[in-house]
Amino acid sequence: MRRSRMIAALAVMLALGASACVGEGSTQPSVAPTSSLPPLARDSDFDPANFSAPTEVTNPWFPLVPGTRFTWKGHATDEERVSREVVFTVTDMTKVVDGVQTIVAWDRDYTDGELEEVELTFFAQDDDGNVWYFGEYPEELDGEKIVKTPAWIAGLRGARAGIMMPAVPRLGTPSYAEGWGGSDVNWTDRGRVFRVGQETCVPVDCYPDVVVIDEFNPDEPGMHQLKYYAPDVGGVRVGWRGAREEEREVLVLVSLEQLSPAEMDEVRGIVLAQEARAYRISPDVYGQTEPIRRS
Repeated sequence: MRRSRMIAALAVMLALGASACVGEGSTQPSVAPTSSLPPLARDSDFDPANFSAPTEVTNPWFPLVPGTRFTWKGHATDEERVSREVVFTVTDMTKVVDGVQTIVAWDRDYTDGELEEVELTFFAQDDDGNVWYFGEYPEELDGEKIVKTPAWIAGLRGARAGIMMPAVPRLGTPSYAEGWGGSDVNWTDRGRVFRVGQETCVPVDCYPDVVVIDEFNPDEPGMHQLKYYAPDVGGVRVGWRGAREEEREVLVLVSLEQLSPAEMDEVRGIVLAQEARAYRISPDVYGQTEPIRRS
């Protein structure tokens, strides 16, 4: 259901969970900021004309700087306890999706050290500072074999872009769609601002003024993923809440790097190779899109 599964030892994570910093199971909200606020964004307000500099993603809680690589590690329950790792790389490439030039990111998910999913994902920032999610091309793996590619791309087959991070997250506001998978993919994830002004510690650093987003799927009540975003950094922790939450994934940011030119060259080659497969495997969806280009 949830695409993101946010190099710490288990003992470190347990110590963090027992610390005075915010834990993944806490539910008591804090007080919302009272500064002057921009208009509240709604996913139904999407308009390509409101994206004059879409690849300049400067939202403090979701900045996308080309060449940045995030690595989160932790654990989850999949019948039994398993280790998890997510590596998210912001590329210096773009792709036009539903009339908007988006930033291309490359996401890799590992379970017990085995790569199980690789995704191309697409983001852009509107003129009010909201970060939007425009879809994804995932390759789900069984060993080296691609077993499933549930792609959804905004503007195609009923799919729509959604909000990934509001310009100014504030408490007491309605939930928002993070995208809509359209006729082919059951992507109905929603987010809402759960906490603001929090502090949390992870192996990389301790962060103040953290925003916590509660992500959920209306089709799966009682299951929630909590994502923690630090200003000028982005995602630093993943937690959970809900009586029916089975996966109970906990991830913490263990590495935040800026890639070298040589590493970026390697990333570009891998991303373009995945796109070539996407055009072949998903001609009715991904095959209808413009190619990725160097920004």
